[in-house]
Amino acid sequence: MIWAVVKKTDKRALELADRHYTRQKPGTPQFTRPGRNLVLLSMDGRAVWTTWMPARGERMDGLNVWECTMFRNEGIFLSSHLIVLALAVTRMEWGEPPVDGMITYIGKHLHGGCFHAAGFRNDGYSKSRKLQRLRLSGDRFPPAMAAAVKTEADVIAL
Repeated sequence: MIWAVVKKTDKRALELADRHYTRQKPGTPQFTRPGRNLVLLSMDGRAVWTTWMPARGERMDGLNVWECTMFRNEGIFLSSHLIVLALAVTRMEWGEPPVDGMITYIGKHLHGGCFHAAGFRNDGYSKSRKLQRLRLSGDRFPPAMAAAVKTEADVIAL
């Protein structure tokens, strides 16, 4: 397994997040949204993934989904492979995926090729910023897989 579960304040994850195009306030001590977050850091410290869902209640868009709010890969691993493994770890950590599955939004300058290769499909646009939404239905998730480690100290330092 390539992914390790880390805290949302992990400095290596923060450094990667600061270089992501969606980062609104680089340098702040957290990069995740309020709610429930699962932050994964690759064992080489060169990729980060965050799965998010509201802490309670429904999403504002009414979807019953988990959302990938951050994915950045600066390492040697194939991005689509990292995505599939992140989905498997999310399933292991959080249980069966919601009926509507997982979504992510991609910037206007991107095409989402790595997400398409991992099984995501076009699913409309966000209402506010008109970003392309991609979705993987809940029945298309990979089987659950445990993360490599669960402590930050076990992840190789950059």
